[in-house]
Amino acid sequence: MKKIIITGCNGQLGREINKLYEGSGEYELVNTDFKVDGVRDLDITNLEACLSLFREVKPYAVINCAAHTAVDACEVQKDAAFKINAIGPRNLSIASTETGAKMMHISTDYVFAGDGTVPYTEFDPVGPKAMYGITKLAGENFVREFAKDYFIIRTAWLYGDGKNFVKTMLRLSENHDKITVVDDQLGSPTSTAELAKAVAYLLPTENYGLFHGTCEGQCSWADFTKKIFELAGKKTEVIPVTSEQYKEMNPQSADRPKFSVLENYMFKLTTDHMYADWEKAISEYIVNYL
Repeated sequence: MKKIIITGCNGQLGREINKLYEGSGEYELVNTDFKVDGVRDLDITNLEACLSLFREVKPYAVINCAAHTAVDACEVQKDAAFKINAIGPRNLSIASTETGAKMMHISTDYVFAGDGTVPYTEFDPVGPKAMYGITKLAGENFVREFAKDYFIIRTAWLYGDGKNFVKTMLRLSENHDKITVVDDQLGSPTSTAELAKAVAYLLPTENYGLFHGTCEGQCSWADFTKKIFELAGKKTEVIPVTSEQYKEMNPQSADRPKFSVLENYMFKLTTDHMYADWEKAISEYIVNYL
């Protein structure tokens, strides 16, 4: 059986990938995470640890789901953000090249400045503003430099089995009649189920390179929240606010892209794989996960 190393296996995407490959007769998952009970420990920021694991396992591929995703925390934890989001992918890329493994790396819409008006394609110039995006872009560049056979998938507004925006809004709705939500940041909410299917679609191929991977369509955070409440039967009112108003209420928050809608252009140019519309995906999530 072909072995696939999963980093960050206890994160939302890591769990979804495990669910997708469960019972597979072709692939065996080698689950790793950083100091989590019950799975193999791997510090991706340690090159020798990565090389040692890859030499032992001789994997067919690695799927890097590990990341420092706390956007506000990245602003003050810069060293940790660079280590996890940049050095980690570099180390995995070096190890994958040495052992002939495919490298699957997950990146983010935050690599863009967010001041556009039409969906970003893989061919558009990047320009991250927040430290999270800066460190994730550095990780992308290391993958390009050190991995031989690689896929990079940029995704956005991810939700699945774990801590996420959808569950936060539903939790807040339990004891709030009204919730203020930003209405001038546009993106494409994406379920881990849709992203995991795309990962599994690309992995056996030699269609290497950079891909955008989000659910189709776009909305604001406020519109997304309204849809979540509608599907979950919640009566909580959503009060739209601007990014500036939110910043006044939460001065420690990092700047978010105003417009970070991604066009899955490379998928459309090179494959017949299509992502579900964001409204269909969140509907399935509410039914199946909550």
